[in-house]
Amino acid sequence: MSGPEWRARAEAHATRVDAFVEPHLARRAEKVRHPVHDFLFTYYSHRPAQLRRWHPGYGVALADAQAYAGLKGYAPLGFDTLASLAAQPAGAVTVTEAYVVSQRPLLTQLHTLLSATARRTPQFGCFGLHEWAMVHRSAEHGTRHDWPLRLGQEGTDEVVESHRIGCSHFDAFRFFTPTARPLNTLQPGRDDRADFEQPGCLHAGMDLYKHAFRLSPMVSSDLVADCFELARDIRVLDMRAAPYDLTDLGFDPVRIETPEGKAAYVEAQRGFAERGAPLRARLVAECERLLEVPDRQPQNS
Repeated sequence: MSGPEWRARAEAHATRVDAFVEPHLARRAEKVRHPVHDFLFTYYSHRPAQLRRWHPGYGVALADAQAYAGLKGYAPLGFDTLASLAAQPAGAVTVTEAYVVSQRPLLTQLHTLLSATARRTPQFGCFGLHEWAMVHRSAEHGTRHDWPLRLGQEGTDEVVESHRIGCSHFDAFRFFTPTARPLNTLQPGRDDRADFEQPGCLHAGMDLYKHAFRLSPMVSSDLVADCFELARDIRVLDMRAAPYDLTDLGFDPVRIETPEGKAAYVEAQRGFAERGAPLRARLVAECERLLEVPDRQPQNS
């Protein structure tokens, strides 16, 4: 890819994500926290500068891109690259075969998880109660956010205790309070995610962003940005349906304690599952493509 072409792509990508990055950085500079919009930058390990940097993905060489030569996974063309790229201009850089091969454990792990999740039938009966279970009996366990509970502590506890809780996502379940953990009908663990995660889960949808950036720079940043935007939209629903009163931030609650609120939540949840399905399929396809990269390194005898 020529210098002018990839620089235009990189600039367009940075402009796209800056709509989300710049407000976060401004809040951080002012030491103001936002429980909805900061989540993707504080919970996940991908830093704003990493999100802004564009990558073409494995199999594409960038001409006149010396700044990329020192980045993780990159090397000058010809150092350790596909023969099909040998005709690219001198000074080009690309993600190396050796780097892709070194990521096979990650690729295999993500392929297993994403494929298993995609095969499962979406479930839409959780109503976002994972957030409520995280503040069950907060007077005993402490709170997670400095925002008031919309129904108060007693009303919040009553919602948790009067509903069936079926959280399938370990990274949500692990934040349940000690009194809420036994109320969950499932007991997902850190090492058995592929046995539990299902495509209707909001957190499984948000985690598509995590899976995408963990595959950087082997996959295109366009895919990472697509997953980021989905995750950001999901987070809004996640917190609107949470027990917190966020009306001062402009978020009307989805009152999942009512039949009308449950119906609204399920409708939105179905929409996110439909948006997430093609992104999950793209990630699976990328894992399969990258797992086919041959290991040309000499083997020890």
